[in-house]
Amino acid sequence: MLFVDVADLTRALSALGDSAWKARLTDYYRIVRSEFARFRGREANTAGNGIMASFDGPGRTIRYALAIDAALRPHGLEVRAGLHTGEVELMGDNIGGIAMHIASRVQAEAAAGEVVVSSTTRDLVAGSGIAFEARGARRLRGVPGEWALFSATG
Repeated sequence: MLFVDVADLTRALSALGDSAWKARLTDYYRIVRSEFARFRGREANTAGNGIMASFDGPGRTIRYALAIDAALRPHGLEVRAGLHTGEVELMGDNIGGIAMHIASRVQAEAAAGEVVVSSTTRDLVAGSGIAFEARGARRLRGVPGEWALFSATG
């Protein structure tokens, strides 16, 4: 599960104004959606500038998030991405379940330009060549226990 949105949205909107922001948001969605096919992702839902998506593997999900952040930087945008790997509940064309909520809470811990993953996701991509920096244990709102989080660095 992946949650991604534009970091510092209000600052960007204030600096650009409504009309220019609309054009920038169009670029954002074009770039974010164009990469789904390459990384075998599926858009599940959107809200404002946020996208929830699922992928068929955690390594592809991380690489997707890193790729879109790199592609958006020349447009003056950075994303905040959060990932968790777990079982999902199919709900028509949408998905849900506790894994989705954990991914959302992980994303809330991400800073601008950062891809944060749960330890579950990090453990599943061992040997993939993706590097991580420890972010420490966090309590995720509404989720029992502490969760070790990591920032993916490529």
